[in-house]
Amino acid sequence: MVSRRNLLIGGGVAVAALGGFAAWAWPKLVPPEAPVGFDLSADELARAKAFLDANPAIDSHAHPGRTFVRGATGLDWKLWLYQKFGTFEDRVVSDMVDGQIAAASFSGVADFPVLNLSGEGLVSTRSFAPGEAWTYYKAQMTNLKALAERGLVHPVLVPADVAAARAAGKPGAIFAVEGGDFVEDDAGRIAEAAADGVRMITLVHYLAGGLIGDIMTAPPVNGGLTALGREVVAEMNKARIMLDLSHADEKTAFGALAVTRQPAVATHTHLNSLGVGHPRFISDELAQGIAATGGYIGAWPAGIGIKSLDGFIDRIGQLVDKVGIDHVAIGSDMDANYKPVFETYRKTPLIVGALLKRGVAEADVAKIIGGNFLRVFEQTLSAPAA
Repeated sequence: MVSRRNLLIGGGVAVAALGGFAAWAWPKLVPPEAPVGFDLSADELARAKAFLDANPAIDSHAHPGRTFVRGATGLDWKLWLYQKFGTFEDRVVSDMVDGQIAAASFSGVADFPVLNLSGEGLVSTRSFAPGEAWTYYKAQMTNLKALAERGLVHPVLVPADVAAARAAGKPGAIFAVEGGDFVEDDAGRIAEAAADGVRMITLVHYLAGGLIGDIMTAPPVNGGLTALGREVVAEMNKARIMLDLSHADEKTAFGALAVTRQPAVATHTHLNSLGVGHPRFISDELAQGIAATGGYIGAWPAGIGIKSLDGFIDRIGQLVDKVGIDHVAIGSDMDANYKPVFETYRKTPLIVGALLKRGVAEADVAKIIGGNFLRVFEQTLSAPAA
């Protein structure tokens, strides 16, 4: 593990050693502090902190401390450098405690070994070797579970574990996997993932031409959800694992909506209809289709069309206007986001304070910051398997 100070010192050495590329990469690896864009009085901040004491804040998509980089092999050189900056779970968990985060997704990245940085995002540069994806998934789960085994976090397997984590004075860790590619060609591995403690899977990620379906950031190859993809969704329903459609192209996502009998979510995205189109944003129709299952859209604080935390508050309001208060949550993509405007959990009280200052009812703020996630979690666990 590395502290923030050691990360900065080590990163400075890497920048000096690697010259121009590292100077380009450094702000991507250690994002600068984003402007807030609003002020809260001492009383408003105190109200926000008291609110967080009473209402759990849950980040539905995150990579706290970048655990997923540990142990990856076969990396392209840019992500090899990314890996060399190390992991920093202790520092981020400290931020979670200070920011009054009750729980967060601790997400592995199924396709990390086959990716590389390109422009503003990630692309896949090769296919997995047979068995590679599953082996890497199991290694990631070992690393994630080790965080709980050494007492850093409290594992969240059922909704009641969030309250148990708060009582223990530790952030709750909801184990997730970004990209279902780890199952390779065996949808039956979803059951093993559930036994490993995985409670959410993002169906696809950045692996183009994978076996499950198509991604939103590359030309389609499969024509939507594949037969294996349909099996994976059905197995997720059976295992009561939450279905995340972030990164899926529209045809793949709508195909999954046609299969699932449980709520679907898109944990970290925004809407293409609001003047800032982007491949990682979704249509109003898909957002409303997800909401119709009982799921939610996770407000995503990426610096795409916004430059401050205030812009992120605007985004939350835009989602509420489009899909309704019962279908919006937070998905920070912490520690793996693009130009984040919410770059540290220490700013969580500012988000709550800003929503309250704008006149959002306390009951509605509670839904956005964690209540809607907990409802979907409970519905997924209690829904019929078929």
